[in-house]
Amino acid sequence: MIPSVRQLPKPTAGRPVTVQFDLHDPLFAHRRAVALGITAYLVGAGGVEIVRDDEAKAERWRALEEKHYHRYLAGELSFQGQRRARAREFTAPYGHDLELDTAADSWFDGYREQYEAAWMLHDDAVSCLTGLRANGARLGIITNGELAFQREKIERVGLTLLVDDVVASGELGIAKPDRRIFEHACARFEVTTSDAVYVGDRLETDAIGAARAGLQGVWLNRSGDATASEEAAAAASGVSIIRSLDELFPVLI
Repeated sequence: MIPSVRQLPKPTAGRPVTVQFDLHDPLFAHRRAVALGITAYLVGAGGVEIVRDDEAKAERWRALEEKHYHRYLAGELSFQGQRRARAREFTAPYGHDLELDTAADSWFDGYREQYEAAWMLHDDAVSCLTGLRANGARLGIITNGELAFQREKIERVGLTLLVDDVVASGELGIAKPDRRIFEHACARFEVTTSDAVYVGDRLETDAIGAARAGLQGVWLNRSGDATASEEAAAAASGVSIIRSLDELFPVLI
């Protein structure tokens, strides 16, 4: 059931409520696509030693994504460089020679094809966005990454008509949790940060980063594995914790 308008917060300037989302994984099922994509690619690539323990391989690939993507955000690697680093480190135990950039790019492109084939939304994404829209909210996405690639995802999974704006770190040269990217996104909606909500799946980068910029931060922890220290950090920053987008409306008060 769609909540009534009075359940949404009232902006100080009388404008519609603005709710911003991270793209991965509140809306776009990135982790699921990564796991399905790397498993499908490894099976297709063959090689007995590389296709055993698919689940462990997928988790290792995801961990390398985290490692090298943060190096990209820190300015240590280019966007393409972090892709090459992931491919090289992942394949190193199996004797693959990806020293040449062209070889690393080719390997990653093979994975990316399978990853893109697995693109999908989380099951609760559309109902949440349409419910917010029905209540008069304006919706945006703030994501770390290259704008063109993020827009490609947004279009392919059917989000284009459900959100009003997209801000990507690649176009600004500023990445979350830098408060300026949150402030920039709010300025595009012509609202103050105090009149905006941000929902992300990373506690520090998304929810606490947004809260420090003045937004209402919401941490979407789908796995429900928050530690006591994480819960304490969230509480200290005024961040709400939810396990599903179905739980978002009650915290928008």
